[in-house]
Amino acid sequence: MGDQSNPAVVGISGASGSIVAREMIDKLIQMNIPVIATASSAARMVWREELDESFGDALERWVDSGQFTYYHNSDLAAPIASGTFPTLGMAVVPCSMSSIAAIAHGITDNLMRRAADVSLKERRPLVLLPRETPLNAIHLENMATLSRLGATILAIQPAFYMRPKSVQEIVDFFVERTVLALGLKDSLPDDMRYEGRRA
Repeated sequence: MGDQSNPAVVGISGASGSIVAREMIDKLIQMNIPVIATASSAARMVWREELDESFGDALERWVDSGQFTYYHNSDLAAPIASGTFPTLGMAVVPCSMSSIAAIAHGITDNLMRRAADVSLKERRPLVLLPRETPLNAIHLENMATLSRLGATILAIQPAFYMRPKSVQEIVDFFVERTVLALGLKDSLPDDMRYEGRRA
């Protein structure tokens, strides 16, 4: 695991699944891992549709933790736009198909895409949580490209074998899987591990 005094980067794109982004940042702060975040304008629009807590209120709450920094998506002078700035890696939560396409083809026209590109070029963990269905051949080819480049594609698909009883349980599972994929934990919590066939 990397130096946890370095920040983890969280990008929030315009795909559905804002709750996963919120819980992801909450989890990292709870783990005392500094967070640097950025979000697209579409992400803020989707957030407003899906969550009762406003994006502004969430930002204020995270900043109050003392472990959080936010940069506007147009701010290409932000430190996470440079490979010389050390981070623990990046998660794009959720990750839209337009973000997948841009990252796969090296299009770095905003901070989130540039920070993802930096993670790839510096060989840092990059975890992308796409939330789209059905997937067409373009989506699949872009994700295959990213996987070959070293990114982890962690599609938001429920682990039904865990018999989740609520949306929150499903979200918690993906947050834990993302933390694990970033290399910030060694294993999943005991209650999230498959233990074989039930008696």
